[in-house]
Amino acid sequence: MRALRSMGPILAVLAVLLVLIALANPFFLEPAGFLAFIKRAAPLVILAAGQYFVIVSGEFDLSVGSLVTVQVVVAARLIDGQEQATWPVLALLIVIGLLVGLANGVITTGLRVPSFITTLGMMLVLSGAVFLWTGGAPRGALSETFRMFGRKDLGPVPWSVLILLAAGAAAILLMRSDFGKRLIATGDNERAAGLSGVRVDRTRIAAFVLSGLAAAVAGILLGGFAGVSAQVGQGLEFQAITAVVLGGVALGGGRGSVVAAMAGAFTLEALFTLLNLYGISGALEFAVQGVIIIAAVAASAVRLPFRRAARA
Repeated sequence: MRALRSMGPILAVLAVLLVLIALANPFFLEPAGFLAFIKRAAPLVILAAGQYFVIVSGEFDLSVGSLVTVQVVVAARLIDGQEQATWPVLALLIVIGLLVGLANGVITTGLRVPSFITTLGMMLVLSGAVFLWTGGAPRGALSETFRMFGRKDLGPVPWSVLILLAAGAAAILLMRSDFGKRLIATGDNERAAGLSGVRVDRTRIAAFVLSGLAAAVAGILLGGFAGVSAQVGQGLEFQAITAVVLGGVALGGGRGSVVAAMAGAFTLEALFTLLNLYGISGALEFAVQGVIIIAAVAASAVRLPFRRAARA
């Protein structure tokens, strides 16, 4: 019941935005229109779920946008339109995502480098590697099988919606398991969690690995949906963080629901859709994200003394 109450505000905002979209575009009320919206939102929702694991543990991951770009560029270069190369490359993309997440986690916990610096550095490394490899103009082409996941349907339901449902269910089950309890305990009070037997470093490394995996899946969906571009993942890291804080997850860690984080991603996508329908400049999206992040941090700062008093 407490989780449902905490999700009430974000669900109310999402419902209002969906109603406004439907008023501006009646096609949205049809199954095809609503599924198209979910298909567009799926990569960001999956990315927000991965970002949630890191943020609720008390860390940040700024590398996911560049990692998405790497996924698409590498896939296009290696597949180059060859259907038989699709599945080995898909497996390679998942491995790349896991390795980047592992590197972020090991550097942050093992070398005691703040995650903000670690993942910012990883973002720059990945962006530089993509530019060096492509010269700013990606080469190659994605196969039809690869693009199927982001663009085509399995019967009446898009592949991306089915993948989103599977990813969402996995995230919910993880947070209801012992791992989820350890993750929240780590973000809430690292020292207390360690004294109670939680392996804090391992837990945070696992959170970064899950974030890298989510970025790999999001990159596969975006490549199929939007095609090949050296800017396909640009700004996605900030959108994911905005979605998570919009869902009421505390930036300091230890509080928040993965379902609320995913609802925050849907809300952000609905807001962008509404702005687009009314012809409002896309540049306003960055301003909206900035306002949301500042407001979320300010609200957390205001509530912090009350939370400490309640604990005492």
